[in-house]
Amino acid sequence: MPTAISPIPFGAMPNGQAARLWRLSNAHGMTAEVTDLGACLVSLRAPNEAGSFTDVVLGYDGAAGYAVNGPNFGAVVGRHANRIDSGHFELGGATYTPQRNDRGSSLHSGPDYWHHRLWEFVRAERGEDGALIELRLQSPDGDQGFPGNLDVRVTYGLTAANELAITYVALPDAPTVVNLTNHSYFNLNGHASGTALDHTLQVLADAYTETRDDLVPTGRLLPVGGTPFDLREPQPLRAGVESGFAPIASAGGYDHNYALREAKPTADDEGFVGALRRVATLAGDRSGIAMDVLTDTPGMQVYAGNFIGGERGKGGVTYADHDAVCLETQFYPDAVNHPTFAQPVFGPDHPYRSRTIFAFRRR
Repeated sequence: MPTAISPIPFGAMPNGQAARLWRLSNAHGMTAEVTDLGACLVSLRAPNEAGSFTDVVLGYDGAAGYAVNGPNFGAVVGRHANRIDSGHFELGGATYTPQRNDRGSSLHSGPDYWHHRLWEFVRAERGEDGALIELRLQSPDGDQGFPGNLDVRVTYGLTAANELAITYVALPDAPTVVNLTNHSYFNLNGHASGTALDHTLQVLADAYTETRDDLVPTGRLLPVGGTPFDLREPQPLRAGVESGFAPIASAGGYDHNYALREAKPTADDEGFVGALRRVATLAGDRSGIAMDVLTDTPGMQVYAGNFIGGERGKGGVTYADHDAVCLETQFYPDAVNHPTFAQPVFGPDHPYRSRTIFAFRRR
């Protein structure tokens, strides 16, 4: 029988509400820490080649940091991750205007972010080999400019196979847009180890979404071949970031969506947004830690931490640009304004269910 996991005090929000932290662990000693403030992943200690454990995600020491959290460290992002052009889309004959916060467009549905809110605790349980925590958020009709009430549940599960599995379930009472992701920043050498540019990254995608200078998609998919976007074989992040290739240079580094290869659905995929498959592998250059990314989403934003610079994080560490990389599994940016893209539209008869797994192993 599973046993309950007790919360740990994590400080207070500006309005005085107390935030809490839960520590998950598996039989091998791997741990993950999650707070109900923003449903954020705070810490993730993965086994390294030296036989100890390395905290591989950037973050803060307490609620005060997460109450601001400009970089979105560890955050669950919704209702719509990434960009919506001009904060405008049409659905069911009506026009909706999500809040604009990035050069005239809506980025991560801000500035009234979900990661600034206290999520409802549902359960935290430890089993024989692993543990999980489930958190809930009620997003009312009109929240951030989106239609319909949305009942959202996010489960973090730490498995015996050294996997952190994130499952999202969102139940709308009317047709609406849902596009969720986790915004963790990974440095597999350790959160305080400096640059991640010497990590290698493989992304199983043959195309990426072309963008304008403001990183909003044009609607075209371009082949990765012959460009620094070609990560079909593992490449050092530094090679692309420092390539001088105009689309990357203008963004300060990678900040682009990959059109992931599709997989044939199986019986286990019923109800999820797509088929679960491996889409990427990130490998630390010094720790011996490798992380496989598995997901069911059609896209993944690769963000090389281009604008972290000067953020003070855990243990008093000051993070610099490119000290981590985000692998944000999601629908394509601005998909709702491009009918040829897979559509993140869900309703009472078509709830949103998605899963992403970060699987750790020695390189």
